Amino acid sequence: ADAARRISDRHFGVGGDGLILILPSDQADVRMRMFNADGSEAEMCGNGVRCVAKYAFDRGISQANPMRIETGRGILTLALKTAGGKVEQVTVDMGEPILALPQIPVNPDRLTRSERTGEFDLAVGGDSFQATFVSMGNPHAIIFTPDVNQIEVSRLGPLIEHQPTFPRRINVHWVQTHLPSEVTMRTWERGSGITMACGTGACAVCVAGVLTSRSNRKLLAHLPGGDLQLEWRESDNHVYMTGPATEVFSGQWEG
Repeated sequence: ADAARRISDRHFGVGGDGLILILPSDQADVRMRMFNADGSEAEMCGNGVRCVAKYAFDRGISQANPMRIETGRGILTLALKTAGGKVEQVTVDMGEPILALPQIPVNPDRLTRSERTGEFDLAVGGDSFQATFVSMGNPHAIIFTPDVNQIEVSRLGPLIEHQPTFPRRINVHWVQTHLPSEVTMRTWERGSGITMACGTGACAVCVAGVLTSRSNRKLLAHLPGGDLQLEWRESDNHVYMTGPATEVFSGQWEG
């Protein structure tokens, strides 16, 4: 936890949304642990697990394809698209979404249902929202809005994250629907703040769009850090996420 805080510091460290460790696994090809920028450990990181697969494959830790990675959510299976012996794109089977409020976890006693199916009323800092709650191994609140650029994410994000309604805090996503097959989202991640992308959050957005009849089961999500392709398949009830993985630099940490 201490290393995660120091490495993630954007002034005195490397800078980042958190620290991911790749460990041996007696159940899968490798094991992943994810620590947020504040040192708290997350169950999963959808974008991070793609990076783990690329690192492990490119460096010969595991040449398995598909690759199985042990996470706090369980063992995930990742299909790797390679070129020249390097991973370029990864499709992750993120498993089934968790929708039962106590299991997300969300305290149902502190919520009232909205008029639209799948939504609950949420009052925060003098504002009122309608939110959908989904866990993809970690908890997410999804709020649909006409214009994501008008949302004060830095003000509202921490207020929602730390509400007593959410016993393990929560990630918050504001989503603008362009078409039933296309959305734009902005994210506040628990323990990290505003981030450029959230893979599990994008998966949760895909599920929430279907639950509230706003989007299709196949979805293109635009995030500040890039695009992700999502699909919530009826055949197995699993959510599949496809996106790139790119190495930007390597170094040695002396901290």
